[in-house]
This record gives sequence, structure tokens and C-alpha cells, in this order.
Amino acid sequence: MDGERADDRTVLTVAGRDRTGFLQGLVTNDLRRLAAGPLYAALLSPQGKYLADFFLVPAEAAILLDVKADLAEGLARRLGLYRLRAEVTIAPSGLRVRRGLGRVPEGAFADPRDGALGWRAITPGPGGPPAIDWDAIRVARVIPETGIELVPEASYILEAGFERLHGVDFRKGCYVGQEVTARMKHKTELRKGLVAVEVAGAADPGTEIMAGDRPAGWLGTRAGDRALAWLRFDRAGGEMTAGAARVRLAG
Repeated sequence: MDGERADDRTVLTVAGRDRTGFLQGLVTNDLRRLAAGPLYAALLSPQGKYLADFFLVPAEAAILLDVKADLAEGLARRLGLYRLRAEVTIAPSGLRVRRGLGRVPEGAFADPRDGALGWRAITPGPGGPPAIDWDAIRVARVIPETGIELVPEASYILEAGFERLHGVDFRKGCYVGQEVTARMKHKTELRKGLVAVEVAGAADPGTEIMAGDRPAGWLGTRAGDRALAWLRFDRAGGEMTAGAARVRLAG
């Protein structure tokens, strides 16, 4: 199997008789769909705020969690707090993540978020050196990245586009943070969220975006003259600024 290595990912193993029901009561997607293939999901705080996002991959007698490496330890620890009497073990797997574009090779799976993100695989071997400009793909498709647009204890997944990215199921029943998420879906209109913008001038991710003299949001991942931005929709019209750079909604 070809593909480039994803050095910033860790794979956890969730094993034990109760593994499926245990995760079903915690994460945003429906584990009953796992029989059809890997899922994208998140773990939220009881207040509905994002804590970690990951891929759930079925394996023999286990479920593998492909998660950003710097969130893996905290995710495993928090899952352990919810374990109570469930017959479940949570541990690093020692496996590696590969990813690539084009035809999905045997043993890999299509990225469940968006077809433009190609395929992923969990294997013992590391794969080749990184070569694909994933940031450019994410910016073009408005796909958030862990630790940049997705900020633990701050982000809300619906504002980040999780419904469009197939990362949340509104029919599965209860999970941690479900009440807040459902209320945002059914009872309110989103006032802010992740969008694509055009940027003219130098501005780094994290730079505050201003609409005149009013804060409008902040800049996320940038790829050339386009970027992701977290914006208040009521202030996103017309030309904005991010430091010395000019910003406007992408056409």
C-alpha cells in the first residue's frame, strides 16, 4: 500500500465486550452505522463544546480511534472517566495512519468527511513522506482542522460544519453534549461559523478579523490568497481586515 504517513496522528484501541455501546453513549455519530464502514465523530463536553474529533474504524474485536496525536492522551483519559462498569479497555495501538488521493487501495477507506480528502488507512508501516497540500484541499472545501479551526472547550461542532461532514447524527439518541447540539440544530439559527474567505496581504492564522471597528471573527488556515475564517454572519458582508490584510467572503 502506498500513501504518505500522517505523523501527527495517533491510533487508540477501544476493546472489550461493551466497546460499541460504550462509545455509542458518548460520541456524536451513530455506532450502528459502523458496520458499513468507518465514521467521523467527536467527543463533546456536557456543555456541548468540542473536545476532540476522530475517525472510528472497525477492527477485529476492537474499534480503532484515529485522532490528532496531541489530543490522544487527553481523549483516552476522558473516555476512561466514563468507563465505570463497562467492560472496555482503552490503549495506544502502536499502529500508524497513512493517507492519499486517488483510487482507494485495498485495506484503506474513503475519508468519510469529504471525497476530496481521498483515503486513509491504519497499518503497521509508516508510509512515505508527506507531499500532498492538504491545507489547500481543506480551504477549498471548508473543512476544519483539529487545533486550528476546532478548538477544545471553545468550538461548537455545528458551527464547524459537522453536519455537512457527516460527523453528527441527530437520530441516534443521547450522547454527551447532545442536548446543546440538538437545540442549536432545531431551535436556533447559527449566527457564526466557518467560511472561506479571500485574503490580500500578510496575515497569520489566529489574526482577528475586523469589520470596520467591530470584531467579526478570526482567520484560520490559509492557502495562498484563500483561507478559512470563523466569522459572525451579521458582520461578514463587505470588506474586512485582518491586521494589515484585506479580507472578504470568497465568491
